[in-house]
Amino acid sequence: MNERVNDEPASVSLTDQAYAVLRDRLVMLEIKPGEPINEDRLRTELGVGRTPIREALKRLEQERLVVAYPRRGTFATDVNISDLSHISEVRRTLEPLAASAAAERATAQDRAALTELRSQLETAARPGDNTALLRDDVGVHRAIYRCVHNPFLEDTLISYDNLATRIWCVFLPRLSGMAGHVDEHVPLLTAIVDGDGKKAGELASQHVIGFERAIRALI
Repeated sequence: MNERVNDEPASVSLTDQAYAVLRDRLVMLEIKPGEPINEDRLRTELGVGRTPIREALKRLEQERLVVAYPRRGTFATDVNISDLSHISEVRRTLEPLAASAAAERATAQDRAALTELRSQLETAARPGDNTALLRDDVGVHRAIYRCVHNPFLEDTLISYDNLATRIWCVFLPRLSGMAGHVDEHVPLLTAIVDGDGKKAGELASQHVIGFERAIRALI
């Protein structure tokens, strides 16, 4: 299920492709906090020109995933645990809103996709692999956000989920119960598929609160 993190459609532009790859590497800390971004290496690796890389980096800077310094270059942003309360404050409001809206607005095709995703979660074998679990978590969130059918809200949700995931990654080696956190998505997906907006909102709220508690227990 790991491939779900980078879930951009095949028809996207070169800039979008570069953005998606870089975004997920930054989110999962495959590019370490504070690490310089080597544009020449990325161009060779991704097979794109200078412009797509630079346009992608501009978007990532707006999303607080990279920072550019004059005459020094571009670097992955640091992960500041002190940001947890601010990020969680936003997510406690937006995640329930998104889940409730998804339950109400999801198309028949959306519901079929979420049903398939739920089946994958129920049958996935990933014992002790917190990284795979976290990728599953990100993939489920993005699938739900798509069902809201509001591109402005979807972009905002993804941005804050990305920042929250980076905090997860810092503590990943020390986290226990990650499988349970991801499995919470099964009843959430069921509520959305069934069109139960109230229950979906409540479950999403519990999920975000549980994330913050799990991290605070390790600080």
